[in-house]
Amino acid sequence: MSTDQQPVAERGRRGPYAAGQARRQAIVDEALAVFSRTGFHGGSLREIAKRVGVTPAGLLHHFADKEELFAEVLHQRDEKVRAAAGDPAEHTLLEQATRVVAYNQTSRGLTSLYAIVSAEATDPDHPSHADFAARYRDRAAEAEEILRRGQDAGEVRADIDPAQAARLISAVMDGIQLQWLLDDSVDMVPLFEEFVGRYLHPAPDAVG
Repeated sequence: MSTDQQPVAERGRRGPYAAGQARRQAIVDEALAVFSRTGFHGGSLREIAKRVGVTPAGLLHHFADKEELFAEVLHQRDEKVRAAAGDPAEHTLLEQATRVVAYNQTSRGLTSLYAIVSAEATDPDHPSHADFAARYRDRAAEAEEILRRGQDAGEVRADIDPAQAARLISAVMDGIQLQWLLDDSVDMVPLFEEFVGRYLHPAPDAVG
Protein backbone atom coordinates (compact mmCIF):
# COMPACT_ATOMS: atom_id res chain seq x y z
CA MET A 1 0.00 0.00 0.00
CA SER A 2 2.76 2.44 0.85
CA THR A 3 4.33 1.84 -2.56
CA ASP A 4 1.11 2.87 -4.30
CA GLN A 5 0.65 5.94 -2.14
CA GLN A 6 4.17 7.33 -2.50
CA PRO A 7 3.85 8.62 -6.08
CA VAL A 8 0.59 10.34 -5.17
CA ALA A 9 2.26 12.08 -2.25
CA GLU A 10 5.19 13.09 -4.44
CA ARG A 11 2.88 14.44 -7.11
CA GLY A 12 1.06 16.42 -4.47
CA ARG A 13 4.31 18.02 -3.39
CA ARG A 14 5.52 18.60 -6.92
CA GLY A 15 2.29 20.15 -8.18
CA PRO A 16 2.38 23.46 -6.28
CA TYR A 17 6.18 23.61 -6.66
CA ALA A 18 6.01 23.13 -10.42
CA ALA A 19 3.27 25.75 -10.67
CA GLY A 20 5.34 28.15 -8.61
CA GLN A 21 8.40 27.58 -10.78
CA ALA A 22 6.35 28.09 -13.93
CA ARG A 23 4.98 31.36 -12.56
CA ARG A 24 8.46 32.48 -11.54
CA GLN A 25 9.77 31.77 -15.04
CA ALA A 26 6.83 33.61 -16.59
CA ILE A 27 7.76 36.63 -14.49
CA VAL A 28 11.37 36.44 -15.69
CA ASP A 29 10.24 36.13 -19.32
CA GLU A 30 7.99 39.18 -19.09
CA ALA A 31 10.63 41.11 -17.18
CA LEU A 32 13.03 40.45 -20.05
CA ALA A 33 10.52 41.94 -22.48
CA VAL A 34 10.05 45.02 -20.29
CA PHE A 35 13.69 45.59 -19.34
CA SER A 36 14.90 45.07 -22.92
CA ARG A 37 12.57 47.87 -24.00
CA THR A 38 12.88 50.36 -21.16
CA GLY A 39 15.99 49.37 -19.20
CA PHE A 40 16.19 48.82 -15.46
CA HIS A 41 15.08 52.24 -14.29
CA GLY A 42 12.21 52.45 -16.76
CA GLY A 43 11.04 48.92 -16.10
CA SER A 44 8.01 48.83 -13.83
CA LEU A 45 7.19 45.92 -11.53
CA ARG A 46 3.55 46.88 -11.90
CA GLU A 47 3.75 46.49 -15.69
CA ILE A 48 5.58 43.16 -15.39
CA ALA A 49 3.01 41.87 -12.91
CA LYS A 50 0.17 42.94 -15.19
CA ARG A 51 1.72 41.13 -18.16
CA VAL A 52 2.00 37.94 -16.10
CA GLY A 53 -1.49 38.28 -14.64
CA VAL A 54 -0.53 38.68 -11.00
CA THR A 55 -0.63 41.55 -8.54
CA PRO A 56 2.59 43.42 -7.64
CA ALA A 57 2.36 41.73 -4.23
CA GLY A 58 2.08 38.35 -5.96
CA LEU A 59 5.18 39.13 -8.00
CA LEU A 60 7.09 40.01 -4.82
CA HIS A 61 6.22 36.57 -3.48
CA HIS A 62 8.70 35.21 -6.03
CA PHE A 63 11.31 38.01 -6.03
CA ALA A 64 12.18 40.24 -3.08
CA ASP A 65 12.54 43.39 -5.20
CA LYS A 66 13.23 44.68 -8.69
CA GLU A 67 16.99 44.28 -8.22
CA GLU A 68 16.62 40.55 -7.52
CA LEU A 69 14.35 40.06 -10.51
CA PHE A 70 16.71 42.03 -12.73
CA ALA A 71 19.68 39.95 -11.55
CA GLU A 72 17.82 36.75 -12.46
CA VAL A 73 17.02 38.10 -15.93
CA LEU A 74 20.71 38.88 -16.51
CA HIS A 75 21.75 35.49 -15.12
CA GLN A 76 19.44 33.64 -17.48
CA ARG A 77 20.65 35.77 -20.37
CA ASP A 78 24.25 34.80 -19.62
CA GLU A 79 23.33 31.13 -19.33
CA LYS A 80 21.57 31.17 -22.70
CA VAL A 81 24.56 32.78 -24.39
CA ARG A 82 26.95 30.33 -22.72
CA ALA A 83 24.82 27.36 -23.76
CA ALA A 84 24.73 28.57 -27.36
CA ALA A 85 28.36 29.60 -27.71
CA GLY A 86 30.30 27.68 -25.06
CA ASP A 87 33.03 29.03 -22.80
CA PRO A 88 36.22 30.44 -24.28
CA ALA A 89 39.22 28.17 -23.94
CA GLU A 90 42.71 27.94 -25.29
CA HIS A 91 42.70 28.31 -29.09
CA THR A 92 38.89 28.75 -29.26
CA LEU A 93 38.35 32.34 -28.09
CA LEU A 94 37.76 33.83 -31.54
CA GLU A 95 35.46 31.01 -32.63
CA GLN A 96 33.49 31.34 -29.39
CA ALA A 97 33.20 35.10 -29.81
CA THR A 98 31.91 34.60 -33.36
CA ARG A 99 29.30 32.15 -32.04
CA VAL A 100 28.21 34.74 -29.48
CA VAL A 101 27.72 37.30 -32.24
CA ALA A 102 25.72 34.78 -34.30
CA TYR A 103 23.54 33.88 -31.31
CA ASN A 104 22.91 37.53 -30.44
CA GLN A 105 21.57 38.06 -33.94
CA THR A 106 18.89 35.42 -33.25
CA SER A 107 17.83 36.84 -29.86
CA ARG A 108 16.89 40.48 -30.22
CA GLY A 109 15.33 40.78 -26.77
CA LEU A 110 18.41 39.52 -24.96
CA THR A 111 20.73 41.60 -27.13
CA SER A 112 18.66 44.74 -26.59
CA LEU A 113 18.64 44.11 -22.86
CA TYR A 114 22.43 43.84 -22.77
CA ALA A 115 22.93 46.99 -24.85
CA ILE A 116 20.54 49.07 -22.75
CA VAL A 117 21.75 47.83 -19.39
CA SER A 118 25.46 48.11 -20.20
CA ALA A 119 24.86 51.78 -21.07
CA GLU A 120 22.73 52.37 -17.98
CA ALA A 121 25.31 50.66 -15.79
CA THR A 122 27.86 53.40 -16.49
CA ASP A 123 25.98 55.26 -13.74
CA PRO A 124 27.80 54.43 -10.47
CA ASP A 125 24.41 54.26 -8.71
CA HIS A 126 23.03 51.60 -11.06
CA PRO A 127 22.57 48.23 -9.31
CA SER A 128 24.63 46.50 -12.02
CA HIS A 129 27.45 49.05 -12.19
CA ALA A 130 29.99 46.98 -10.25
CA ASP A 131 28.92 43.77 -12.01
CA PHE A 132 29.35 45.20 -15.50
CA ALA A 133 32.68 46.86 -14.65
CA ALA A 134 33.95 43.52 -13.33
CA ARG A 135 32.42 41.67 -16.30
CA TYR A 136 34.36 43.71 -18.85
CA ARG A 137 37.54 43.71 -16.76
CA ASP A 138 37.52 39.96 -16.10
CA ARG A 139 36.67 39.01 -19.66
CA ALA A 140 39.41 41.27 -20.98
CA ALA A 141 41.95 39.66 -18.66
CA GLU A 142 40.82 36.17 -19.72
CA ALA A 143 40.88 37.08 -23.41
CA GLU A 144 44.33 38.66 -23.09
CA GLU A 145 45.80 35.44 -21.71
CA ILE A 146 44.14 33.33 -24.41
CA LEU A 147 45.37 35.69 -27.12
CA ARG A 148 48.91 35.44 -25.77
CA ARG A 149 48.72 31.65 -26.01
CA GLY A 150 47.33 32.05 -29.51
CA GLN A 151 50.33 34.15 -30.44
CA ASP A 152 52.68 31.48 -29.08
CA ALA A 153 50.86 28.91 -31.25
CA GLY A 154 51.00 31.13 -34.33
CA GLU A 155 47.20 31.45 -34.46
CA VAL A 156 47.07 35.16 -33.57
CA ARG A 157 49.11 37.96 -35.10
CA ALA A 158 52.38 38.47 -33.27
CA ASP A 159 52.45 42.24 -33.78
CA ILE A 160 49.31 43.11 -31.78
CA ASP A 161 49.11 44.00 -28.11
CA PRO A 162 46.98 41.24 -26.51
CA ALA A 163 45.73 43.58 -23.76
CA GLN A 164 44.47 46.12 -26.28
CA ALA A 165 43.12 43.44 -28.60
CA ALA A 166 41.16 41.88 -25.72
CA ARG A 167 39.38 45.18 -25.11
CA LEU A 168 38.81 45.71 -28.83
CA ILE A 169 37.02 42.38 -29.19
CA SER A 170 34.32 43.49 -26.74
CA ALA A 171 34.22 46.98 -28.26
CA VAL A 172 33.64 45.63 -31.77
CA MET A 173 31.02 43.13 -30.62
CA ASP A 174 29.11 45.81 -28.70
CA GLY A 175 29.40 48.35 -31.51
CA ILE A 176 28.11 46.15 -34.30
CA GLN A 177 25.25 44.81 -32.20
CA LEU A 178 24.16 48.40 -31.47
CA GLN A 179 24.14 49.10 -35.21
CA TRP A 180 22.09 45.92 -35.76
CA LEU A 181 19.56 46.93 -33.11
CA LEU A 182 19.12 50.24 -34.94
CA ASP A 183 19.04 48.66 -38.40
CA ASP A 184 18.38 44.93 -38.68
CA SER A 185 19.69 44.86 -42.25
CA VAL A 186 23.15 44.98 -40.67
CA ASP A 187 24.61 41.46 -40.64
CA MET A 188 26.78 41.20 -37.54
CA VAL A 189 28.55 37.92 -38.29
CA PRO A 190 30.46 38.89 -41.46
CA LEU A 191 31.37 42.22 -39.89
CA PHE A 192 32.88 40.51 -36.87
CA GLU A 193 34.59 37.92 -39.06
CA GLU A 194 36.10 40.77 -41.08
CA PHE A 195 37.54 42.25 -37.89
CA VAL A 196 38.92 38.91 -36.76
CA GLY A 197 40.40 38.06 -40.14
CA ARG A 198 41.96 41.45 -40.79
CA TYR A 199 43.14 42.33 -37.31
CA LEU A 200 43.68 39.17 -35.28
CA HIS A 201 44.51 36.28 -37.63
CA PRO A 202 48.01 36.16 -39.15
CA ALA A 203 48.27 36.94 -42.84
CA PRO A 204 48.22 33.73 -44.96
CA ASP A 205 51.88 34.10 -45.92
CA ALA A 206 52.82 34.46 -42.25
CA VAL A 207 51.32 31.11 -41.23
CA GLY A 208 53.50 28.03 -41.02
